[in-house]
Order: sequence, then structure tokens, then C-alpha cells
Amino acid sequence: MKPINDEHVAEPGLAVVEIAAADDETAFAIQELLATRWAIASTHRTTHEPGEPGIRLRCHLDLRQQPEA
Repeated sequence: MKPINDEHVAEPGLAVVEIAAADDETAFAIQELLATRWAIASTHRTTHEPGEPGIRLRCHLDLRQQPEA
């Protein structure tokens, strides 16, 4: 994965969450669960690093905002 961008963690309340899971379905379910509680910049694709188990998904959270209804 690419390095974390400074602007994504520039202020208190901003976070980058990297999810490691066995499959896409699990990773996206976790992302959706996070989105029910906090404002989130979601992604629609996962990555797989050769030689590493499972897949990765990275999303950006803003704990300062409520999720959109």
C-alpha cells in the first residue's frame, strides 16, 4: 500500500484505518460497520501484497463528524 498521506492525520479526530481480512466480503463488511458510526471516506477495492496472507483495505475516518443518514 502507499504511505499514509499527512493530510489524512493532520488534526485530532482524523484517522486512517487499514483492514486486513481473508476476503473482500469481510473487509467491506467491516468498512460498512465503521461507516455506521463515523464519517468515512470509503474505498471500493482491496489490495493483495504477494507473499502476504489475505487482502488489505484502507479507509479514512473523521471522528469529528456524524455519518450521513
